[in-house]
Amino acid sequence: MGEQISDGGRKTAKAAKTAAAGGSASAKKAAPARKTPARKTPAKKATAKKATAKEPAAKKAAPAREPAAKKASARKAAPAKSSAALKKAPAPRKQVVAPKKATASVPAAPAKTVAAHPQGESRTALVRRARRINRELAEVYPYAHPELDFENPFQLVVATVLSAQTTDLRVNQTTPALFAKYPTPEDLAAADPEEVEEILRPTGFFRAKTKSVIGLSKALVEQFGGEVPGRLEDLVKLPGVGRKTAFVVLGNAFGRPGITVDTHFQRLVRRWKWTDETDPDKIEAAVGALFPKSDWTDLSHHVIWHGRRICHARKPACGACPIAPLCPAYGEGETDPEKAEKLLKYEKAGRPGQRLKPPQAYLDAGGRAAPPLGAG
Repeated sequence: MGEQISDGGRKTAKAAKTAAAGGSASAKKAAPARKTPARKTPAKKATAKKATAKEPAAKKAAPAREPAAKKASARKAAPAKSSAALKKAPAPRKQVVAPKKATASVPAAPAKTVAAHPQGESRTALVRRARRINRELAEVYPYAHPELDFENPFQLVVATVLSAQTTDLRVNQTTPALFAKYPTPEDLAAADPEEVEEILRPTGFFRAKTKSVIGLSKALVEQFGGEVPGRLEDLVKLPGVGRKTAFVVLGNAFGRPGITVDTHFQRLVRRWKWTDETDPDKIEAAVGALFPKSDWTDLSHHVIWHGRRICHARKPACGACPIAPLCPAYGEGETDPEKAEKLLKYEKAGRPGQRLKPPQAYLDAGGRAAPPLGAG
């Protein structure tokens, strides 16, 4: 019995130990449930971490003031850079604007700054373009003719000499009185210079012109029997007669082709880049090589008429020009069509032409005769 009890006591003791062990085990198992506050501890650690994170932030904030000061100084320095940049900014703008100013300030070579300039244009292309311009002008001025009034070669050669440094209109208003008093070379050769000067005064340079017309009249009487010669080499021997005057007479009084290189002709052929020559004789040769000889006289009329009516020296009416697509100098003048139309002259503007007695073809085309001298 005692042993049983002892055994039982041992069993109870073991049971107690197992119970205690079970209790401790259950306690261990329950511990995680109690560790709910322990879950807070990580939060505390997190807060601690946040605190610690704040600390370096605070620590960093302190030195951040220095960069702030640097940033402030950098901000102050920045406007200086921007102002410098602003000062430098006009430089590229000037580079862009400069070429445009150059185009306006260099009228002698406008085609260099125009996009349509035929750089590297072949000889064949130049010939085609030049002849097309002439064809276009022939359609615009089908009634083109010499704008000096004359009835014979003598009157034409005298009128052409008088047309220097003045308009054909002024000559046409002056020659009726001259030819009424001196109808032949013999009459003018024997004229009193003072009387001739008084008649020619409206044309300007009247003393020099009086000397020329009296001198050529004497030469006609003495060398050619009072007749105007029909050869270039003879005409240029007359006082006051050069190649330009000679070709006017040959082309319009004798029907022999010639190119009249007056101021209008010179200006336009250079604008159109037919030639870059400036000497009249070289211009004549260069342009003459672009056209058949049979076209020379009419070509001269077309170009001169266009120069007087549309393609003026100072204010060309580009916006009203019928050959604008073919012109390398387009844009040198007024391009607005309405404004350009106001720049047109003579019959293109609905006004009289330069001849007092124009050909019938001109009148049939709507042209109007010019008024005589003193008619207002």
